Order: sequence, then structure tokens, then C-alpha cells
Amino acid sequence: MQSEKNGKSGSHSTGSIIKRIILWGLSLIGILVLMGAVLFFYYASTAPKISESELSSQVATRIYDSDNNVVSELGAQKREYVKSASIPKELKNAVVSIEDRRFYKHHGVDPVRIVGAAFSDLTHSSSGLQGGSTLTQQLVKLSVFSTAASDQTIKRKAQEAWLAINVERHYSKAKILEFYINKVYMGNGVYGMQTAAQYYYGKNLSQLSLSQYATLAGVPQSPTYYNPISNATAATQRRNEVLDAMVRSKYISQSQATAAKKVNVQTGLDSSHGNTSSASSADDSNNKVIDSYLKQVVSQLKKKGYNPYTDGLEVHTNLNMDAQQHLYDTANDGTVAFQSKDMQIGAAITNPSNGKIIAMLGGRKTGNVTFGLNRAVQTDRSAGSTSKPLMDYGPAIEYLNYPTFRPVKDISFTYPGTSKKLYDFDRQFKGTMTMRQALVQSRNIPAIRTLQDVGMSKATKFLAKLGIKPTSSSGFELQNGIGLYISPLQEAAAYATFANGGTYYKPYYISSITTKSGDSYKYSSTGKRVMKSSTAYMITDMLKGVINSSSGTGTAAKISGVHQAGKTGTTQYPSGSGVSSGVMDSWFAGYTKHYSISIWTGYDKALVAGHAVTSTYEKTAQKVYRSEMSYLENQNPSSDWSVPDTVSVVSRNGQRELEVKGASWSDTGTSDKYAENNNGSSDADSSSEVIVSSSSSMSESKQDSENSSSSSNNSSSVEQQPNGDGDDGNTDATQSTDATTTDTTSSATTSTPTSTQPDSSAAATPGQ
Repeated sequence: MQSEKNGKSGSHSTGSIIKRIILWGLSLIGILVLMGAVLFFYYASTAPKISESELSSQVATRIYDSDNNVVSELGAQKREYVKSASIPKELKNAVVSIEDRRFYKHHGVDPVRIVGAAFSDLTHSSSGLQGGSTLTQQLVKLSVFSTAASDQTIKRKAQEAWLAINVERHYSKAKILEFYINKVYMGNGVYGMQTAAQYYYGKNLSQLSLSQYATLAGVPQSPTYYNPISNATAATQRRNEVLDAMVRSKYISQSQATAAKKVNVQTGLDSSHGNTSSASSADDSNNKVIDSYLKQVVSQLKKKGYNPYTDGLEVHTNLNMDAQQHLYDTANDGTVAFQSKDMQIGAAITNPSNGKIIAMLGGRKTGNVTFGLNRAVQTDRSAGSTSKPLMDYGPAIEYLNYPTFRPVKDISFTYPGTSKKLYDFDRQFKGTMTMRQALVQSRNIPAIRTLQDVGMSKATKFLAKLGIKPTSSSGFELQNGIGLYISPLQEAAAYATFANGGTYYKPYYISSITTKSGDSYKYSSTGKRVMKSSTAYMITDMLKGVINSSSGTGTAAKISGVHQAGKTGTTQYPSGSGVSSGVMDSWFAGYTKHYSISIWTGYDKALVAGHAVTSTYEKTAQKVYRSEMSYLENQNPSSDWSVPDTVSVVSRNGQRELEVKGASWSDTGTSDKYAENNNGSSDADSSSEVIVSSSSSMSESKQDSENSSSSSNNSSSVEQQPNGDGDDGNTDATQSTDATTTDTTSSATTSTPTSTQPDSSAAATPGQ
């Protein structure tokens, strides 16, 4: 009896434990549900308001300039709104069947759909939260929220659900379906299914067939992929899925679906696009003027995960519209003469104080092309001698403490390890001259010899700090010292570092983005000191002479009363090109304290007959610069640069020169050890001499700190990317190392090299 009693007691104890576990489990579930409800209502309380205007209106992304003026609207297309009574029943049934088959049963949020989506998510057969959205929730998302993946959060889904419930309380199912059918994006810049009927079939909705209704209903899930014009296979598969869904929902019979499936999905397509051929209703008067800038902004938005055509964003940019208009007019209205209508330009302007891109021109005489080739961010043309301050003389001052009067040699030069000789335009040698004279006169040989002294490692390091890096594993070549392959935007940002005293700002377009829900994100570029103030000032002081000195190559850029510095650059044709005169590329990069401008001019197809830039038009880049900088400085004059306390002003041979206080430097370097560079005799050992400045001051090492990092928060793929067209100019410069080597070889070895201007590079790049 005792054993039986004990057995009953044990059974009772086990049952009690199970009950407790169940109660604890239910309590835990209850607590989680309660916490979820509290969190849901907390998120719901912060949901944005939604109006009938927002539910019915089309979505457009507005682009603002720096003065808060709207300069463009993306996605603002002509749309023919159709009332519910005029929407065919077959289309309504097709949309509901494929998008939300329980549409008429739920009240904005469908628990059954959510559970199904959650199960699919757990089994990796769906996209989870998105799969649980009702048609009403999709309408809410299209009306007040961004479609960016980063915005698909639990908070956003809660707000979306709350607003969907409220929409269902205030509007009938017919009205909600009307809103959706008129708002949804249908691809090709078309919004609403009535407009899509005209675009695809040249008819109104009431005139379409069952197959065509099913095709339209399937497009919104992926407007590009399910486009019946460009992707018939995918569009057919999607149409058939819609027809099968209509059968499951008992809107049509199986025989009707089978008959509709037999119709070719491209039957009835209208190549003239009905009455939508002039679809844009937005003010596009600015489109040509800002095309290149807008192209990069769109690219940045896509890279951040936004769809600028459907997300209804407010995008504030750094664009100075007045400066942009003036730049456009200068290149297009005859203010500055170009060799022909085919001669092109790429120009970029940045603010040295913060990295803002204030204007950009990607071409001229481009017609009605939208988002065409943006030459301001192209990296496939040699920048010629504008490279010298960046790769040769800047690093020489920074790392070797070269003073502006340091002697450099302009004597016979052969590239080490080869028989290839380097010449200037005049095939003459000036002997020993100062570094200042060599830069002002843009002599090639002293520049390359200086780069040899610096060494490729240090030069590469210096360039990297300016946002310029080689993309090939072989790195930079010696020839790049007189011809870097960089874009005008990269060059403007690099020269801006000289302008502001040594701080690099990564250039950026967008200052803020505000989504439909009211969330705002601000962007900026954090400056990073990348060179000593002495380096920046000494380069600037020498580059003033390029413009102001009678022997300078940039005198056409001179502006009376404006404190500015700059550098010219041209590239000659390689031997064997068949071109006997003229240059391939002509550049000018210049700056004041407030603005940095880089301009390229030339032809896209440089080897076509008549496309060599003649001597008359080699100064076109300088003249465009002068026109634009004159305008900018008239609006916002810049003061002169002040001598840093780490720089001494000295007199040498009656000339004003500069040196780094307390720094030592040598009047010989690595370049002197090559016998072929010294008229056949190496004198590196016998003439080596270290000179110490007589002036002294505290070291500049503190100024060379790199404890902050440059980060421009601007940021998809650019619509057109031929020959190294970057998304924003912030990517590494494309170094065409093989082309550079080949072209330099051709130019250096020819016995009768093509004559170029004093700033011509021996390295040239075919422009095709």
C-alpha cells in the first residue's frame, strides 16, 4: 500500500511541474505580447500623419541647390488619374489576386498574411516582413515612407501597420484600390496603371484584354525585370502567375486563364507609347545646365539605397546654381571660343574649406542627351603638367625640405634602364635652374629628376593623401610625374588642399536628405591634414608665378586684383599617331582661398582628323577658368595667403624665395647618380652637399599629424561609365600604366618629336 501511495504522489508531483512549466510559458508569452503591444503603440505614436493628398498624389524627389531652390524633380511625370468607377473589374481582380488576395477581408493589417510571411521567412522561402504587407500597407509605404532597404525596420513596419489601419477606417476598399492603382510605379518613368496602359499599349484601361490586365498587375513587383518590352520571358512568367492567382481566387476560370496564357505577352505593344511620349510635366529648363551634377547626385542616392524616382525625397545639394549657369554659358554661348562644336570640356569646382562640389560641367553642345558622358569625373585622360605640383614638387618640399630656390637640372635625360630620352617642347636644355623657375616654366626634365629624388614610394604616399591612387598592382610609373590620369574633380579637390593650407576634404555633392516620413540625414566631409602648411604655401607661392610671371605658362588665366595660383597642362600625341601638330589635351587647374577649379579641354576621339587642339585653342581651358573665377571672385572675393611662421622669406640672386625654417636639404639627390642624366658622368658622390637653413623655428611635425580621417558621407551605379567614368570622382584615379609607358616611349625615342607647349608632357594618351 505504501508503494502504491508513493507512486501516486510521484505522478502528482510530475504533473504539477508540467503545469508550472506551462503556466510560466504562458506568462512569458503574455509578457512578450504585452511588451510587443507597448512597443507597437510607442512606435505608432511617432508615426507621421497621412493625408488624402499624399495618398492620391504622385511621388517626386525634389533636388535643391545650396540656396534652397528646387532645380529638378525626379519622378514627376505626366499621369492620367483614373477614378474607381472607370477601373475595369478585371484589373482590380488581377491586382488583388497577386498583391493581397485577402484584401476585402482584413482591416489594413492581415494577421494570417503576417504569420504566413513569418513562416516563409523561417524556412528561407520569402523576404519576411515585406511578405506580410497588405496592399494598404504598400500604399502607405509609397505615400509616406522611403523604399530604401535601410528603412525597412521594425519601427517603420509598426508605423506602416498603424497608418494602414487608419487608412482603412477612413476610406473604402474601392477608394484604397483606386489610390494604389494610380500611384504604383510601372517602369520607364511611368506612374499609375492608366498611364501604363497608354505607354505599353497606346490604349485606355477599358480597352485592354485579360492577358494585358494580368501583365500590368504583375509589373509593380519589379518594374524593370517584368517589363514586357525589354524582358518578354520574365513578363510572361509573371503574367501567368497573376492569371493562376486569379483562378485560385475564383475571379476567372481555368479555361479563361489558359486562353490568356496563349497570348504572346508582347502582343499589342505600342512603340509610340500612346499619349505619354511627352510624359514629363516637371520644369526641365535646368536639365541641360545641371545634367552632369544631377547625374552624380542620382548615382549617390542609388548608392545609399534610395530610389530617387519613387521615394519622394528632398535632396539638398552643394550646387551653386548661379555659378553652374555661368560655367554652362561660358562653354556654350561663345563667351570663350572653342575650336569646333565637337571640342569638349570637363570642369569641376570645389570649396577648399569644406570639400563641397559647387559646380560641374561634363560637356558642351550635348543636345538633348540626359545623363550623358560626364567628363568632369572621367579618369582616362592625362593631366599633363598639372601633375607636377601633386607628384613631384609637393612631395619634394614635404619630405626633402626643398626650398623654392633649390637648384634643379634641365640637361639631357634618359629614363633609367632604357634608351628612351625625355624632351621638352623646344628640344632644348636650360642647364641648372631653380625649382621655382622649373615649375613656372613647366620644364619636364627637372620635374622628373625631382620625382626621382623624392622616390616613388613617398610620391605615392603623398598622392594617396590627396585621394589619388593607382588601380593597377604595378603602381605609378616615373612618367606619371608629368601626366597623371585623374579627373578634373579629383584634381580640383587635390589643388584645394594647397589652397586651404594642407587639409584634404573628400569632395561631395549632397548636404542632406529628407525622406517622405520626415527623417533627415546630413552629410559633410571631415578634413584631414595631409601636408605641412609650409608645403601648401610654398607650392602656392610658386604657382602664382605660373599666372603672374612673364615667363609663366598660365598668363591667359590672369585676373587683375585676384589672389590666385594655378598650373597649365598639355599632352602631346605619341609618335606613330599620324598627327604632326597640335596637342591631345589641354588643362588648367587654379585656385583662390575660396574656390578650386580644374578644367580639361580636348576631343573625345583625339585621333580623328582635325581633332588635334591647335595652338590657338590650347589656352581655352585657361580662358574658361578666367571667366568662371572672375565671376566667383566678384561674388565672394578672396584675400591673399599669409606666410606661415614655419616658412622663411629669403633673397637669392635678387629674387624673393622661400625655405622651411630650420630644415636641412641637399642640392643633390637620387637623380644625380644616373650617369645618363648627367652628360655621361656620375657626380653624386663628389658634389653631394647638405645645406642647413640659417633660420630656425619649432618643428612642423605637429602640423603633419594624421589623427583625423577624411570622410565624405555622400555616396549607385552611374548610368554611363565608359573609360573610367566614376560615380563621383571620389574613387581612385585610374592609372593607365601600360598606355603611359608606351606613349612616353614613343614620344621619347622619336628623333623628331612633336612640338608642344612648355608645359607639355612626354607622356600622351590616345583619346579613343
